[in-house]
Amino acid sequence: MDTKKPSDSYVREQTYCQRSIQPLTYQHIKISGEAFRAFGLKMKILITVIISCLLIWSVILLSNSNNFNNQLLDATTNESKESEPPRDKLIGGLLTADFDEGSCLSRYHQSLLYRKASPYKPSEYLVSKLRSYEKLHKRCGPGTDAYKKATKNLGDDSENYANTSVGECKYIVWVAVYGLGNRILTLASVFLYALLTERVVLVDQSKDISDLFCEPFPGTSWLLPLDFPLMKQIDGYNMGYSRCYGTMLNNHAINSTLIPPHLYLHILHDSRDNDKMFFCQKDQTLIDKVPWLIVKANVYFVPSLWLNPTFQTELMKLFPQKEAVFHHLARYLYHPTNQVWGLITRSYNAYLSRADETLGIQIRVFSDRAGYFQHVMDQIVSCTRREKLLPEPAAQEEPKVNTSERQKLKAVLVTSLYPEYSDNLKNMFWERPTSTGEIIEVYQPSGERVQQTDKKLHDQKALAEMYLLSLTDNIVTSARSTFGYVAHSLGGLKPWLLYQPKDANAPDPPCVRSTSMDPCHLTPPSHGCEPEWGTNSGKVVPFVRHCEDRENDGLKLFDEL
Repeated sequence: MDTKKPSDSYVREQTYCQRSIQPLTYQHIKISGEAFRAFGLKMKILITVIISCLLIWSVILLSNSNNFNNQLLDATTNESKESEPPRDKLIGGLLTADFDEGSCLSRYHQSLLYRKASPYKPSEYLVSKLRSYEKLHKRCGPGTDAYKKATKNLGDDSENYANTSVGECKYIVWVAVYGLGNRILTLASVFLYALLTERVVLVDQSKDISDLFCEPFPGTSWLLPLDFPLMKQIDGYNMGYSRCYGTMLNNHAINSTLIPPHLYLHILHDSRDNDKMFFCQKDQTLIDKVPWLIVKANVYFVPSLWLNPTFQTELMKLFPQKEAVFHHLARYLYHPTNQVWGLITRSYNAYLSRADETLGIQIRVFSDRAGYFQHVMDQIVSCTRREKLLPEPAAQEEPKVNTSERQKLKAVLVTSLYPEYSDNLKNMFWERPTSTGEIIEVYQPSGERVQQTDKKLHDQKALAEMYLLSLTDNIVTSARSTFGYVAHSLGGLKPWLLYQPKDANAPDPPCVRSTSMDPCHLTPPSHGCEPEWGTNSGKVVPFVRHCEDRENDGLKLFDEL
């Protein structure tokens, strides 16, 4: 059988196809690999360039964004600063700028971060008087020639000391007695008296005054030198001392020609009528001639100074707002040391700073038996609910809260020797929701159960608690408590005063809102001086009246007539 011979075209096509499907040779692979590597290198370079560009662009965007945010923040801050009144670190001129800020952080800027601006402004006359006093203290204070001359003849027993030259300077020495609240009130009273009579006030430093407060006068010291000639004797001065003013009046041992080198003033709760003659105009004319006055006091006696017509004229120029006397004096004199300031700021930042509203409750019970009293707890609850200072518990478990809104936080600062009062308040608001939906946080800095006056840390804690109370928005304080008086007056707050309980029963009403923030002179003169002798001292002048928490007793300054 014959076989057919393929045509030439078929052979050519087959040959071409065979060549086309022949396996790749080494040469082909080498060329392709080089091409791929070249292409891969270019891709790597391209990707690197792209990533670098993206990173650079991101940095530029971030920088522009930060600049924009900073500009926006600056604009917002500036707008906020423009809307808020500038902070006045000198409190309207009450303070001098002559101190180093670091040595006493509480004096200037730092205190402004925690305290609201006071609506009570010092008068220009008070500011001028304070600057004049600072010059006097620098001229006559410890270590000066004037001081050395004044102390040289202090022990002189001459009966005609009025004729002895003692130089231009006169002094009043404040001796620390009783608790810290008493001391703060009485030292302010003594300083005001020094301001009125152009005396230099010197402070007994045998206690812990320098651990509590910074020096108030620039370029000098208010501390009585430890080598003061009468230092070893003054602690023993009392009503029986022969140079006690009341005793000398009793014995007719003082007159215009019989002037002693020093007088002791007994302005304590047990002062006699003759001791209280100190406040009268005729007696002041005599006392003014004595170069050295030594004072022991445990009562705030400023209101009684207004009964003296000579003082009253000057006082009205110094304090047009009469109830602001201690408020201004305290902000001028009392600047906690850095150690005490640390106690204050740490407590405030931890427990009060986040609150929408703050309430201070100061509890002091005057009783022969120490401890916690349920009737006092009932009185506190009754007062704070009645005056809408704290909410009542909700009737049902679910609080009346709008979940779309942030709940209001109210911080309650309690100060007491006994922690049971704050513990009960905490449990009250933990066990039941409030009827208003508010969150109530209760905080008590300390509860030492026993008052430990003159122990450094105890007194520092007590001062810190007074200051913290003064920073609250509203305050409830106990009747007759000097601790409470200091707190609400320093803060410029008109307190709710808890009436003093009787017979272990909560008073009804439990408290009264004071119409004046100034403290009460608890044991004042019971009558006026000549020609008002026999007149009730609460009716001598219209703005000096009896205290709300003393039941027709005590004297207090009021602006509202």
